[in-house]
Amino acid sequence: MKTPREPEFLSARAAARLLDIKPATLYAYVSRGLLTSHPSADGRARRYRRAEVEALRSRAQERREPARVAQAALDWGAPVLESALTSIADGRLRYRGLDVARLAAESTVEEVAGLLWCDDRARGQALLAEPRTPLPATWRRSLQTLPPGHPVERMCVLMRLASLADPAAIELGEARALQTGARALGTLVADAARLRRRRDAPLAEVLGAGLCPEHDGAAAIVSAALIVSADHELNVSTFTARCVASAGATIYDVITAGLSALRGVRHGGLSGRVEALLAELEVSGEAARAPSRAQLRRRLAARLQRGESIPGFGHPLYPDGDPRFAALRQQLERLAPRSRVVARAVAIAEVAGELLGERPTIDFGLATAAAELGLAPGGAFQLFALGRTIGWIAHALEQLRDGRLIRPRARYVGRAPIDDWAAPASAV
Repeated sequence: MKTPREPEFLSARAAARLLDIKPATLYAYVSRGLLTSHPSADGRARRYRRAEVEALRSRAQERREPARVAQAALDWGAPVLESALTSIADGRLRYRGLDVARLAAESTVEEVAGLLWCDDRARGQALLAEPRTPLPATWRRSLQTLPPGHPVERMCVLMRLASLADPAAIELGEARALQTGARALGTLVADAARLRRRRDAPLAEVLGAGLCPEHDGAAAIVSAALIVSADHELNVSTFTARCVASAGATIYDVITAGLSALRGVRHGGLSGRVEALLAELEVSGEAARAPSRAQLRRRLAARLQRGESIPGFGHPLYPDGDPRFAALRQQLERLAPRSRVVARAVAIAEVAGELLGERPTIDFGLATAAAELGLAPGGAFQLFALGRTIGWIAHALEQLRDGRLIRPRARYVGRAPIDDWAAPASAV
């Protein structure tokens, strides 16, 4: 049963009680422009928007107890930075006010990049319009020395090579940073698509052709995956990238920092665990016979009874379900309506959701997309990282405009100061 929705407006008495102030102080807040009062339906009293009152209360608490508020903010708590990029509210994700599910269905990757980078979708098309160019031969030789496996090492090395080849990137003007970001993304795309000749085509088309040339819907699936992955407020990799940007580092350094955080098993690395689960449950194009729902339930229940988790379910910000998974599922079912791979993954998501009482997350959606495209293990992470690179660049640009160094304080909880300690004897 759902909790009754709280009223949008409060009476003067309720607003004063929430703020723990006297009514006279409430009226003073209005006169000083800290609050806005609205006429009631009968026009005889004033009322106050609940969201505005709660925001004012939060600011007051920050002034009274900054240490407690800051500590709580680091664990799914209050916002710690202002940003005009992404909002998460009412179970929906929006980039600059536009619903992400709709963007994934109707926009190109270039348009979404422009939206996030400079609030100009056409500008994104122009910035990413350069033909995709194969990597220099010296770079390819350097990459061949890497052991096969997870793509994050390859992407980090690429950013290092690109940085060494672009010494002017340290000039932190916004125009140059924007162009550097576009080049960096293009470099990662060219490598992921295994380009061997120049391609004058949209980013998702180049990636789809390189990753899965036999799949008719590959470009559209890749596009949706990158768009829903592009940004998600101040997650750990984005916060890390933003801190690095605030220090005056280059866009290449920002992307490298983001990749290092994203690879963590509690962040982007979670998609690899979902890939392993789907492989274990025979979600692939080669599996001739799919497990029944009853068999899936028994196998998933056995995992739980062994103390093993079922990865890719439950997100603290989306109690009613991750809209990014819903958007990806919608696009996968539209683009591959007769796919056994998608049908099996969806069945697993539904059965596991019933057992756990949780909804699938973007990690499950990306692993499903990677399985449908026939990507090697790590393919879901690669899609996630390429999409999130767009967001890291956007946050670096926003931090550049802000111009401040991100430098929080630590609350010391070690031993008390000892001023009369004895120095160790000198060695003889």
